[in-house]
Amino acid sequence: MRLVLNVVWLVLCGFWMAVGYLVAGIVCCILIVTIPFGIASFRIANYALWPFGRTLVDRRDAGAASVLGNVIWIVFAGWWLALGHILTGIALCVTIIGIPLALGNFKMVPVSLLPLGREIVPAP
Repeated sequence: MRLVLNVVWLVLCGFWMAVGYLVAGIVCCILIVTIPFGIASFRIANYALWPFGRTLVDRRDAGAASVLGNVIWIVFAGWWLALGHILTGIALCVTIIGIPLALGNFKMVPVSLLPLGREIVPAP
């Protein structure tokens, strides 16, 4: 079932979301100071391509720098990314076949808001 959901996800919305996160990551890496945000964007792009069967966990070694970075991220990028996931999820809820994809979008809201200090791991 995960494979079917991931393929449908990739075709309908995952590819474009991943491209958006890749573009954001490239811009962040070009601006040298924001390289940690670029790396986080690349991780999220990977997650956006194939989200079903994976989950987010907090990293134990994340500290104050992650908190500060997440505050900066929310101000400059996180809120509009989260809003995009929420609006896309609501739009996908219109059809019955889109409901699992909407849940995938809602699952990505926390990582789009607070990407630093989190890790993407296979779901149990």
